[in-house]
Amino acid sequence: MKTHPEIVIKEISALETYLVRHPVLREGRPIEDCRFDHDDDDTTFHLGLYSENNLLGVVTFIKNGYEKLQGNQYQLRGMAVLKAYQKHGFGKLLINKGEALIKQKQGNLVWCNAREIAVDFYKRNGFSIIGQPFTIPKIGLHYTMYKQL
Repeated sequence: MKTHPEIVIKEISALETYLVRHPVLREGRPIEDCRFDHDDDDTTFHLGLYSENNLLGVVTFIKNGYEKLQGNQYQLRGMAVLKAYQKHGFGKLLINKGEALIKQKQGNLVWCNAREIAVDFYKRNGFSIIGQPFTIPKIGLHYTMYKQL
């Protein structure tokens, strides 16, 4: 992991996530495509990773169950790190912080629909694939992955 001055991870609003969601996950599409179902639920939380007051990465955790899994589940959505800062370990830091908060909320499982290009990243962070791959229109091939906490 490359070093960066003063990394801070804190809870942010859904709207603030758009600053990173848009260029990384919805590039070339309308800004409205950055809004996710359940973004504003009371049980949803969003994390932002900052270096020198610059937002470099975001992730959202939604209290949402996946029918093939058991437990007090949260869905990880919208994991994104600005392209210039990818492969610096920031995604791992965001996941670790999210998992710690989920444990505080008595959650014991995290799952996500991972883009094909992100599967190895999630595997390195302790996630396993469940079920068959599927395609999300306009986005591409995905795998459902999960991790027991």
